[in-house]
Amino acid sequence: MMVAVASSAGSPTSSDRETVVARLGREPFTDYSISVRCAHGRPAVLRNAPRDLRGRPFPTREWLIDRTLDDAVSRLEARGGVRMLEDDEAMRPHLAAAHRRHAELHDGYRVAGSGDPRYVKCLHAHLAFALAEGGSPVGDWILEHAGITWPGDCCGVTRRDGDG
Repeated sequence: MMVAVASSAGSPTSSDRETVVARLGREPFTDYSISVRCAHGRPAVLRNAPRDLRGRPFPTREWLIDRTLDDAVSRLEARGGVRMLEDDEAMRPHLAAAHRRHAELHDGYRVAGSGDPRYVKCLHAHLAFALAEGGSPVGDWILEHAGITWPGDCCGVTRRDGDG
């Protein structure tokens, strides 16, 4: 099971804000907090408000910004990972549970704003939500199929034996 290395509620630090803008390549569209940090203390997952700064719905509660995780999940999606997860019958109840939990926490929206709980819209959003929740079978599936470990693989900084 995955465990978030550190969580931080509330407003991000000025350093966090700089990291977030650099990783997104733009200013965020919503108010946010840092819901998960990597092993090095850097922001890994953002928690977004359910409405953007203009008051429009923003259905994605958690946003993955860790470079290493983002790149690995992008490669999995490029290999057909979304369809693989949808076609994995053993994962169907876990996907439904993730969508229900996300909807409970985020103004009724399913993960990534998915219109149908049988389908996966974005593996990045599912992994970010799983990490923020402290782990889930869906998150474990994504990590395994992407060939990454958490928190060992994170933010592009290579960990050495003995690093915390």
